[in-house]
This record gives sequence, structure tokens and C-alpha cells, in this order.
Amino acid sequence: MRSGNPALKPSTFLDLGTGTVTDVRGGAMTLNGTVNRTAMLLVLTLAGALYTWNIFFTGGAANLMPYVLVGGLGGFVVAMATIFKKTWAPITAPLYAVLEGLFIGAMSAIFEQRHPGIVIQATALTFGTLAALLIAYRSGLIKATENFKLGVAAATGGIALVYLANIVMGFFGHAIPMVNGGGAIGIGFSAVVVVVAALNLVLDFSFIEDGVAKGAPKYMEWYAAFSLLVTLVWLYLEILRLMSKLQSRN
Repeated sequence: MRSGNPALKPSTFLDLGTGTVTDVRGGAMTLNGTVNRTAMLLVLTLAGALYTWNIFFTGGAANLMPYVLVGGLGGFVVAMATIFKKTWAPITAPLYAVLEGLFIGAMSAIFEQRHPGIVIQATALTFGTLAALLIAYRSGLIKATENFKLGVAAATGGIALVYLANIVMGFFGHAIPMVNGGGAIGIGFSAVVVVVAALNLVLDFSFIEDGVAKGAPKYMEWYAAFSLLVTLVWLYLEILRLMSKLQSRN
């Protein structure tokens, strides 16, 4: 199986069916348990976001940069640790949620200052997309076939390379116009990225379902919830970026 989400790769559940992976605390991964862990992480993310959001209203956007750096870089480090050491997920996943909350709260405040009302719209679109895709997946309208997974993973990898190139070029005072530009090409690029990010949710659902079916150890509930949160944060930020580009043209 393939996924564009770096937290869910082909080897994630590879050895679960062989019985070589066991949970020393007992128990197996369940769908309800994963849903509960996801809800917990979303609450922690919201708490972190509200903290930086409050700082924005009391002290202004000038005080947000430390939280952007700490939340962004800290979240990345914790995410990498979680991916390479899945058994740490019960501890690192909540920590990641708080750090990402600080980051997206600060970023949301910056976008809100530029375009009032954009955050509530982006939030509604993010969770609306999550609900719609979950219903479509559970009803069988969308199926995560191998070709589907390959296409989404390839598109996600291509987007990652474009963003990496944009960051490298930024160090030399240049940037890729379609990434940051508000023209038709820039808006089109952001729209494509939003679609690809949304489709990664389908792959996440498929991997979680596979883990439950194979009797993954209990800590994988936290890891699966973390993986979903990674995709949701990406989708939310890309929706914010797209909406900002659209409103800048008005």
C-alpha cells in the first residue's frame, strides 16, 4: 500500500499480519479507539491554537513569530520522532498536537489580520471536507485502489519537491511564482494542492482500516490519530493559502 502521508508508508502495517509486532500493554487497535484518540488530539490542537490566538488579540501579530518557529520546528521534530519510533506515539502525538496548535494558531492569526473572517471559513471547509470524504469512503463511492494510492502518493511527492525547491530558492532571494503568486497560475496550483491534500485523507482512512483489520497493537491508535492530524493540518493550511490568494484578487 502507498500513502502520500509520510506518517503512513508501505511498512507501517507490513509486519502486523505476521504476529511479530506485539503490544506489551495488551489489546489491539480498534476503530472507536482511533476515533477517540483523534478527538483528543484535535482538542489539544485547538487549545494550542486558542493560546496563540489570544496572544494575537492582546499583543498583536508582532508577538507571534516565536510561536511560529517553536510550533513549526518543534512539531516537525516531534513528528519525525513519532514516524521513526511508533511506540512513542501515546506521548509524542499529544505533544505534536499542542505544538501544531501553537503554529496554526499563530498562522491563522496572521491570515485573519490580512483577511478578516478567513479562519472560520477555512476551518469549516477543512472539517466539511473531512466529513464528506469519510462518508464517501464508508459508502464505497471512493475506493482506495492501488492505482488511486499510487497517483495520490506521486502527486504528493511532486508537491513536496516543489515546496522544497521554493524554500531553497528563497534562500537566494528568489521564489517559484506559482507557489506564492496570487495570479491564475498560483491559484490553480493551490487548488490542486488542496485537492491532493484532501485525497490523502482517503488513503489515511484505508491505512487505519487495514491496521484495525490486522490487529495492530493498541499504541497504533495514537499513531493513526497522529497521522490523520498531520493530513488535516496540511489541508487546513493549504485552504488558508488558497482562500488568501482568492481574496487578494478582490
